[in-house]
Amino acid sequence: MSVTVDKSDLSGTRRRILLLAVFAVLSCMGMLVSIMKGSVEIPVQEIWQMMLGNASGIHEQILWNIRLPRTIVAALVGMHLALSGAILQAVMKNPLADPHIIGISSGAGLTGIFVMMLYPEAAWAITPAAFFGAMGAALLIYILAWKNGIRPIRIILAGVAVSAFLGAGISALLIFYSDRVSNALMWMVGGLSARSWPHVDIIYPYTILGLAFAFFSARHLNILQLGDEIAKGLGLRVELTRILLTAVAALLAASAVSVVGLLGFVGLIVPHAARLLIGSDYRFLLPASALLGIATLTFSDTFARTAFAPVELPAGIIMAVLGAPFFLFLLRREI
Repeated sequence: MSVTVDKSDLSGTRRRILLLAVFAVLSCMGMLVSIMKGSVEIPVQEIWQMMLGNASGIHEQILWNIRLPRTIVAALVGMHLALSGAILQAVMKNPLADPHIIGISSGAGLTGIFVMMLYPEAAWAITPAAFFGAMGAALLIYILAWKNGIRPIRIILAGVAVSAFLGAGISALLIFYSDRVSNALMWMVGGLSARSWPHVDIIYPYTILGLAFAFFSARHLNILQLGDEIAKGLGLRVELTRILLTAVAALLAASAVSVVGLLGFVGLIVPHAARLLIGSDYRFLLPASALLGIATLTFSDTFARTAFAPVELPAGIIMAVLGAPFFLFLLRREI
């Protein structure tokens, strides 16, 4: 008995693996450039020596206390938001789905700012509170958009409405607690200024959980893309799967929001770019999105803090400048 191997499948797999290697190189380059560039430039050779513990001085202090933790936070946040967007686009059958656009980030933002302003000493509680806010917003959007099934345009409209409602809640908190607004302003725009090792400690446990759940769900995401009827025929409990995967996306988005604030469009741009290059197979799309998310946010943050020095822009502004036209392009193409 002979087994026939489809050469086109093999070549397609090799191409995807090669692209994943390219994305890995881009993510490493983004992190390296982020560490090197700033008001004080650190040469690559010196970075290597400091990593090995063979150098000391002011550059070592800058590396270990400022640049490295900020770069790690940027990489993890970029990964979280990209994976969250990729999962939501499959779960909601909406190519425009993004934690920021459809209101999930606003849910996380409202509960996160509530904890930040009323209980500033409980920084550990921001991420769990943001998760429940994000999950609540996601479920509300899903309920409002459901009418004999889910349609992409209803998701967008429901998301805009929920986001506006939650945004009003955030504005109310800022007015009632105006004496504490300074801590929340940068958080609302989305930026990585002053992010250090405590922020790495906050986000990395959620990275481990989120990555494990996300990559375990690749098969289910592939089945969801076939349509509800086929998915049910294959034995998948469609609605339960959607709720569980929405929870994974909410966890990833909420942990990112709790550290850097309402940073938008990463979850929209990155999965689309990855899908165009590597295809819709989530076994490859999820790692591709994660790696491109790292590259996108590290390069964007480096540009934001160096392009207009000594003024540092929040990375959220750069992502909005890139993401808004991209969103309009997709909107015109999909509707």
